[in-house]
Amino acid sequence: MKNIFYFLLSALLIIPAACTDDFDQINTDPKNLTADALGQGEFGLVFGTALYTPVMVGFADRGSFQLSHSLFSDIYCNYFATTAPNFDSDKFTLVGRWLNGAYVDFFRDAAPAIKYVEDYSADNGYAVENAISKIWKVFAYHRVTDYWGPIPYTEFGNGEKVVNFTAQDVIYKDFFTTLDAAISVLNSNAGGTSFLGSNDVVFSGNIDKWRKFANSLKLRLAMRVRYVDAGLAKTNAEAAVAAGTIESTGDNAFVHTSNNWRNGYTTITQWGEYRMSGDMESILKGYQDPRMADYFAPAADPDPTDDPAGVDFPWEGMRNGQSKEAKQGIAFNTMASDQSTPYTTAESAGPDWPLIRASEVAFLKAEGALMGWNMGGGTAQSFYEDGIRLSFEENSRDAVDLSGNDYVTSANVPANMDASTPPVSTVPVAYDASGSEEKQLEQIITQKWIALYPNSEEAWAERRRTGYPTLYPRLNTDDPAIPVDAIPARVPYTSTEYDNNADGLATGISALGGADNGVTKLWWDKK
Repeated sequence: MKNIFYFLLSALLIIPAACTDDFDQINTDPKNLTADALGQGEFGLVFGTALYTPVMVGFADRGSFQLSHSLFSDIYCNYFATTAPNFDSDKFTLVGRWLNGAYVDFFRDAAPAIKYVEDYSADNGYAVENAISKIWKVFAYHRVTDYWGPIPYTEFGNGEKVVNFTAQDVIYKDFFTTLDAAISVLNSNAGGTSFLGSNDVVFSGNIDKWRKFANSLKLRLAMRVRYVDAGLAKTNAEAAVAAGTIESTGDNAFVHTSNNWRNGYTTITQWGEYRMSGDMESILKGYQDPRMADYFAPAADPDPTDDPAGVDFPWEGMRNGQSKEAKQGIAFNTMASDQSTPYTTAESAGPDWPLIRASEVAFLKAEGALMGWNMGGGTAQSFYEDGIRLSFEENSRDAVDLSGNDYVTSANVPANMDASTPPVSTVPVAYDASGSEEKQLEQIITQKWIALYPNSEEAWAERRRTGYPTLYPRLNTDDPAIPVDAIPARVPYTSTEYDNNADGLATGISALGGADNGVTKLWWDKK
């Protein structure tokens, strides 16, 4: 599989990073293998590559996974804090060369493979496979546009020296149109199986599971635009639920790892450059949440003085935004928790990568029901409680806390992180049906934040969209425009675009509607 993909990389150079003076020669070099030269025998293998690369970024260089996940979304959703003294993105320094690596990896590796499988399946009459490729294109691109905003989308692969950017509102509306078309095809083939078989590393060709995934993705994207276009959000959310979403853990969507395509955390955890956040400690310790053991390992040097009464809790966090001096002088790598064993076992495939799980869908429905939308029966409270139970089930646990009490109805609230740091919030587990709509939303998103782990891209997007969960401010910020009690609204465009596609980039900045920095909000960020 990898060899075929390397050939694709040498051929599919119709990307922003390839807009150089000798672009035309590169694009027409007869020595390069082109997409047209690939046949049906290679299609399934490239399809598998297209599924892997957007989530297993940097398969040939695990540092790229770190650039895409660990140094930005992982710390802006506050799942982790960095321990390396020179990792200043935790203090809101949006390091250009890191972002450039992440950006180029997507448009060099993932986007060409996605375009190939979409175009080839359309040209050869593979209707089901084309529908799946369209669904996957939406999934892959929504993560990228939610980092940067306007991006090369409708003009990607145009073969020109200028690749214009597409405005985010246009991208999102196309997402819904594309998903509807794909869902219609899959509905017509319900109960069937794609010929992709094992090359479909998500559902092994199961069409019905792809249908549920597509509707669940549609529901996620509908909720994303809630605050900017309530009508668009409601229409698409209700349609997605009516058409059938992921409701059981057996339908959860993962990209399945292997020794050839490993979970990137199994490599970057070996470098010892981040640990569990103080927010995780405060929330999961206060809730006496047993999922802590599924997410993180006990600290090498735990502090038992702040454990809950009668409970041994050796998991420790650290605050985000530590100064360089603090990182050099405090042994955070031993004092705070690393990820759990499945994520830290070197040279292993590591856990499958979560795309959308039943728990997330339940929390999306809870928010929809809170607004009075038709979520197919149930109340905001019932969907909220379903989401918690499904998350416990996904981690093979009964929904009881560390003291053996029912978790869902628990009055537990977040705890002091340590003797000098008060609880991050006062939001309880038990649903407050008499509370304000905003308070109930905070409960829904807090539990959703826990259940999404380690899907930091989605957790960071939800923090920006809703303002929840309530988390600790940074200890320090290096960006005067982003105070310690805020987070970046986006990441800036990269040197690749400024150097090679300046005219196209100008269309993106114009569509962004503000300065190219970490403060200008995305189109949907309107709460």
